[in-house]
Amino acid sequence: MATDLLELVDVEAGYGRAALVLRGLTVRVPPASVVCLVGPNGAGKSTVLKVASGLLAPRAGRILLDGRDVTGHGPQDLLAAGLSHVLQGHSVFREMTVRENVLLGAHTVRDEVRVAERVDFVRTLFPVVGERWDALAGALSGGQQKQVEFARSLMVSPRVVLLDEPSMGLDPRATATVFEQVVRMRDAGTAVLLVEQNARRALEVADLGCVLDLGRVHISGPAGDLLADPRLGELYLGSAPRGRPGGP
Repeated sequence: MATDLLELVDVEAGYGRAALVLRGLTVRVPPASVVCLVGPNGAGKSTVLKVASGLLAPRAGRILLDGRDVTGHGPQDLLAAGLSHVLQGHSVFREMTVRENVLLGAHTVRDEVRVAERVDFVRTLFPVVGERWDALAGALSGGQQKQVEFARSLMVSPRVVLLDEPSMGLDPRATATVFEQVVRMRDAGTAVLLVEQNARRALEVADLGCVLDLGRVHISGPAGDLLADPRLGELYLGSAPRGRPGGP
């Protein structure tokens, strides 16, 4: 059995002196898979990604990347080790071209041949990136800008990409396109750890899912099974279970 590429094991984390946000959380990301974290606001989803990418040091627990203990390592070390993080919201530089935005993702790569290979790869993987290569990023739609961010994150040939709310602020058509691109990344061999408020749509494209609540994983398993599990509605959507007042 293949070793999980990314593992967060018994992680506790929080901000400053405030109470813990993550309380003994364990999440595993297998190779070439999409793992989706869903849950209500305040469940700790984005904090999981910050810990995984080194933006926030855990107070307890371990982070393993391809079997190597990287607990306490910073974002630059983890980027060099094969982990990219696409932050929540839009992060393109609007007054720069798509080409300039994408090449920023390769600023740590000194091999020009490798950079050229990655440019060809991302332009093929995300056709709109190739089509709008010389356009200003600010002239693109929100969904197209998100694809530019995806392309930029792949310029260092990461083995794992962390995506924080990639559909935020997008209309349904753009959201559908973004999730299609998540699948394309997975199919091209990149593992994806995805945080998403649009739980149903995200689980439809994921291989595995985890439902978080109060900093812990309450349910996990194949994404299709979670979609059929009534506990998903109870924990995430706040729906009343059968037999209780307000239930069906």
